[in-house]
Amino acid sequence: MTGTGPDIQDIDTTRPHPARVYDWFLGGKDNYPVDEQLGRQIAAIDGDAPKAARANRAFMRRTTRALAERGGIRQFLDVGTGIPTEPNLHQVAQSVAPDARVVYVDNDPIVLAHAGALLRGTPEGVTEYVQADARDPHTILEQAARVLDLDRPVALSLIALLHFVADEDGARDLVATLVGALAPGSCLVLSTMTADFEPENVRRGIAAYAAGGVTLVARSHAEVGAFFTGLDLLEPGIVSVDRWGAGGEPDGPISLYGGVGRKP
Repeated sequence: MTGTGPDIQDIDTTRPHPARVYDWFLGGKDNYPVDEQLGRQIAAIDGDAPKAARANRAFMRRTTRALAERGGIRQFLDVGTGIPTEPNLHQVAQSVAPDARVVYVDNDPIVLAHAGALLRGTPEGVTEYVQADARDPHTILEQAARVLDLDRPVALSLIALLHFVADEDGARDLVATLVGALAPGSCLVLSTMTADFEPENVRRGIAAYAAGGVTLVARSHAEVGAFFTGLDLLEPGIVSVDRWGAGGEPDGPISLYGGVGRKP
């Protein structure tokens, strides 16, 4: 495991944290009263917020399985991992391919504190955790290359990450840098918030997060599509996350776009 151990003083329990609020939405126990308070405020604004969190996790599982089963990918780089919630990405990938190699990346001390749950993979495969900031893609690539062969296809997962990174803070550059370092046949898996479906609820949710000190960015379909420039979008393209690879009739739309693009 790369990075230093977490200092409990680094975990601020006086302000809500996106990963812990997300954990609360998913019914987890790794959150604090301040996170639950913000979660309840957001759920009061948008009763579908917990459903969106669950739909996003399901999107991660479906895309990971599809790329491992049908895409033949055996290497996965998950940036913005969040607090472990089973099944985690490596469990899905290694259930298909026990020899899959997975690198998780996050810079949150509370995620690092729980990283042990992310490292219990198959004997045949490899799971590793890197403590790094998503805004520092060069460090991410340098550390990931110790585990992954970047000359072979990699599935890069940016799940519910980019709505925390504004364009002026380099969102497009970080995606371009990460994808640019990967081999042909690699895939970008991305989900991010949109206001296209429920603009008023999303606007109020963004305001609630802002009051808690968290900045969120909602992007249009075209703006999300720009992240996939130069990639071949897999069917069904950029859609509400509950519609990607899901059987039956979706409940959505969910205010999160998701898509998968393959590097030619």
